[in-house]
Amino acid sequence: MKNDYVSEIHKKDKLVLHPYEDMESRGTYDRKLIVKSDNIYLYDENGKEYIDGPGGMWCNNIGHGNKEIGEAVKNQLEKLEYCSPFSESSEISAELASVLSELSPGDLNTVFFTTDGSTANDTALRFIMFYNNILDRPNKKHFITRHKAYHGSTYLTGSITGKDREKNNFDFEKNFIHHLSSPLSYRRKNNQTIEEFCDELVKEFEDKIIELGSENVAAFIAEPVMASGGCIVPPEGYLKRIWQICKKYDVLYISDEVVTGFGRMGHFFSSEEVFDIVPDIITCAKGITSGYMPLGAVLFSDKLLNDIKKESALFFHGYTYSGHPACCAAALKNIEIIKRDKILEHVQEIEPYFHNKLQKLYELPIVGDVRGKGLMAGIECVINKDSKEALILDKAIGSRIDEESIKLGLIIRPLYHICVLSPALIITKSQIDDLVEKLFTAIQNSLQQLKTEGLWKD
Repeated sequence: MKNDYVSEIHKKDKLVLHPYEDMESRGTYDRKLIVKSDNIYLYDENGKEYIDGPGGMWCNNIGHGNKEIGEAVKNQLEKLEYCSPFSESSEISAELASVLSELSPGDLNTVFFTTDGSTANDTALRFIMFYNNILDRPNKKHFITRHKAYHGSTYLTGSITGKDREKNNFDFEKNFIHHLSSPLSYRRKNNQTIEEFCDELVKEFEDKIIELGSENVAAFIAEPVMASGGCIVPPEGYLKRIWQICKKYDVLYISDEVVTGFGRMGHFFSSEEVFDIVPDIITCAKGITSGYMPLGAVLFSDKLLNDIKKESALFFHGYTYSGHPACCAAALKNIEIIKRDKILEHVQEIEPYFHNKLQKLYELPIVGDVRGKGLMAGIECVINKDSKEALILDKAIGSRIDEESIKLGLIIRPLYHICVLSPALIITKSQIDDLVEKLFTAIQNSLQQLKTEGLWKD
């Protein structure tokens, strides 16, 4: 692209307030301009190729540049671009609801369409309030979540989120939301086994229900694998034990599969297939269209709807673009491609290779933990592998590594001292080799910078 045109785009882009943008530095730098995508790659204005390590924002499951989805969206727009979900229905949204009902575990057969993961989780939480009001349980409104959880950016889901609350200068609901310990095994107490750590987490959860009174606790919400919190994989059996306690105390279980759904764990939904639970509600988004169009969904169990079926009460909740025809067309084609191209099977086959290759990063003195499941991974950097002190010096080491990675043709997602990966599910072994080699070199180069600046001593 010509320099004057690119400069003009950068000038116009400074009018945009981007997500997670720093107010002090806003407008003082040019963001990387992406003009093309294909397979697992992004391309900038100069034609330079980058491995899309985060898979967009955990969402690009079938890979970039798929022409079939574009054609499906085009065809739908030409046939029907919109009708009001408040008063009409469309063939395409009804068909997608049917497909999701078939894919979901247990009796989760009722689908409410939203625009993204935040609105899906917001809907789930508001529905539970609505549900308990109808059942004349006005006090059963407390929600339990975890530190480092991420569930969205609405006021309610931002309050449920347990990530970076002390840093982001927003207000939160505090009266009926409770955050428990993160299930990050790497940060358990010294000399504590993973089994003991799991026991401690489960006890903390049950104790909190008893403390609040089960008649006051509405639901527990959890990502099967915590994504934005640093790719946190819970201890073996943790989620099932939490789910069993929910059953014991009549507490609803919301499984936030916004990231883990549609193949990231090698299954359309991971709750039952991977973690052996059937939740009361599943929320999903991101991979439902592989990021090609914005769409989210909430799947409710038959039991929940049957409990309130006889009551005369309007569900005063909805979105202008709930079940948007073009978005539903993208989702249906995306699911068709995942099935036809055996992408789930590919993830199951390549997952061990992906995680085995990442073990090479332990050779670097600042890498304390390499964790993950499915095609998700988090690499945590520390000052000392024994003390596990987080490596956050003059600036977040993750940002340094990201800068070095970009020079090498790799984009990662930096989270302070953690580097996160969630590449497209179609990634091959040779592409994994390339990704890991680039990341290894980027971390190595960042370490050398720290040494040169006197911020790291061997």
